[in-house]
Amino acid sequence: MKPEELVAALVKAVRSRVDSNLSADALLLGVVGQLGAQGGNLALVSKLKSELPDACAAFAINNYCASSLTAIGQAASMVTAKTCQTVLAGGVEMMSRVPFLGDAAHYYTDTTFPQRTRFLPVALAADRLAEDLDITRDEMDEAALMSQTRAAAAEGTDLVGSRISVNGLDREECLRKTTRETLAALEPAFAPLADQYREVLGREIDHRHTIAHAPPICDGASLSLVGAEGAVDASPRARIVAWAEAGGDPQASLTTGISAMERVLERSGLALDDMDRIEFMEAFAVAMVKFMRDWRPPMDKVNVGGGHLAKGHPLGATGGILLSSLVDALDVAKGRYGLVVATGASGIGSAMIIERIA
Repeated sequence: MKPEELVAALVKAVRSRVDSNLSADALLLGVVGQLGAQGGNLALVSKLKSELPDACAAFAINNYCASSLTAIGQAASMVTAKTCQTVLAGGVEMMSRVPFLGDAAHYYTDTTFPQRTRFLPVALAADRLAEDLDITRDEMDEAALMSQTRAAAAEGTDLVGSRISVNGLDREECLRKTTRETLAALEPAFAPLADQYREVLGREIDHRHTIAHAPPICDGASLSLVGAEGAVDASPRARIVAWAEAGGDPQASLTTGISAMERVLERSGLALDDMDRIEFMEAFAVAMVKFMRDWRPPMDKVNVGGGHLAKGHPLGATGGILLSSLVDALDVAKGRYGLVVATGASGIGSAMIIERIA
């Protein structure tokens, strides 16, 4: 399939759940690799493939791994500002067609930047962070095992109630049978990459992340319908309470999601303990372990259907997928408040709090 066909399938699904004649004022899509099959303003291409009205605005957003959550937040801002009544927002990434770092941006190899702002592949940043924080292999193995176990258990339940089948595929393809023993047997995966970035790293590091501690490369798409109250003749599933974006130290990659989380909690006047369910992006195991260690959330509330260490990470789509998983988890728990946290490389973070509408 083509990426715009994945989006068109989602538009069709939204229409089937809401209104077969649904239009939208805008279509916003997170897309990280904006070239080739994902070039030419993929939001526009997807709008045309989805047969949305000519008057529907369309544009693509690249905010790395937070792209689709950023798109949904921007959609909410447009509705709040009354520039739009309804916006379709989410993201798509087909990494089988456009590989990771496929845009070959000059920044990735530009040596004129100061060391602290030069590009560092996220896998190496994760290894360095694990060493800096003394996060152990055992801790990361436990995080990976939890993700795989919960994701496998969620299949066929209401925890994946928002997911649609495409071309007969109705399951997560990245899941792997996983045990503590198979995890412990894996070797660190990213040491060979360090030779190319020795100057940026600034030191020798202890490589700790295996392939089980990294989200699988995959294809995927997500879409939410965001609208003003009463704009659609259908019952909403949730209300956006607050949304926050954050920037951070590019050298402390994978930590800025926490900054966005702190900001959105402050804006909402709520605390982490008020959240009935949390979807925290498993952007390498180190980020998940750091969140568990520093904040000590009740783990029966966090990533209850598994995370993308198990399910994969289609870059531009992941934030919207997490939000979808959050709404499903809140429905199952009959909870009220939910939090989604997305984090990316080079100091990118986004977070959103929603309130389930019973």
